[in-house]
Amino acid sequence: MTSGERIHPDGVLRLPGGSWWDWEVIAWDPGQFRLAAGWDLAYHHGLELVFGDPAFVGCPARFHDPVFRAPTDEERTGVARRLGEEAPVLVAFDADSGGRDPFPCLVAAERLEILHGTVLRYWRDDLAPGQRLAPWVRPPADR
Repeated sequence: MTSGERIHPDGVLRLPGGSWWDWEVIAWDPGQFRLAAGWDLAYHHGLELVFGDPAFVGCPARFHDPVFRAPTDEERTGVARRLGEEAPVLVAFDADSGGRDPFPCLVAAERLEILHGTVLRYWRDDLAPGQRLAPWVRPPADR
């Protein structure tokens, strides 16, 4: 699913249905910024936002219960000034990062892909259809 299918004309990112309470950064390099979400990240997650070619990222490494919203005019202008042009994808949200007030977050990128499905964070030989292993999961050493 691409960003064009999920960013509403009002500028707000729409997520597929699910319990997306816990969030964390699981990958960040020049080619991608990847957020994982679920209701308990200890053993699995069910949603990933994969920002391709991220140009600007302002969010904590872990947060809870984000409220996605349209970027403000000031956020749009600030990102455009930093980048020298408007970002093809600009996602804004306010999240609980453990402080007293919600933390305003912003991600600008070339593209966005939304992956929905169970991603296990532990080794398992017998994956069910639609399941996959997180990239850092390796088989036990005794195998």
